[in-house]
Amino acid sequence: MAIDFKIRQSLILPEVYIIEPNKFSDLRGDIWSAFMEESLKSLVKGTRFCHDKFINSHFNVLRGIHGDSNTWKFVTCVYGEVMQVVVDCREDSPNFGKYEGFIINTKNQKMILIPPNFGNAHYVRSKEAVYYYKLAYNGEYTDFDRQFTYPWNDKRFNIKWGDIDPILSDRDIEAKGR
Repeated sequence: MAIDFKIRQSLILPEVYIIEPNKFSDLRGDIWSAFMEESLKSLVKGTRFCHDKFINSHFNVLRGIHGDSNTWKFVTCVYGEVMQVVVDCREDSPNFGKYEGFIINTKNQKMILIPPNFGNAHYVRSKEAVYYYKLAYNGEYTDFDRQFTYPWNDKRFNIKWGDIDPILSDRDIEAKGR
């Protein structure tokens, strides 16, 4: 089995990359690679992936829109299904407020590479989901107290979440944007 990825740029947000693994399936199940440093290092020039996180969430949980000016995020859903949203949060960008949404699940195993200054959010569409992200940054980790947060329903972004009444963290309930 070749360890290979199909990498393409978003048509809406060209700084964002969609990565699809070469997946092998047989009667036992599936196998694929989620990360090969060599495949992504040219996209995250000047930094390396150094930190992984997993999030286990229940149906109807919405996390985000969060980000910072230092961190690349390589995200996927390893179990269940999420609606992944990436928002251009660079206020000086002609694409400020534009977003792209992706359905990520155990069948398609899409992975999204999100650059610094872009907001990351996901909504759990299955009974339960395990969301994974790998972080690349220089220096110290920019934890939540130094990240930006926009309201999940910010009218400037007009994200089409569908008809939902999500479960939110206090941080997301109190979000005022930048």
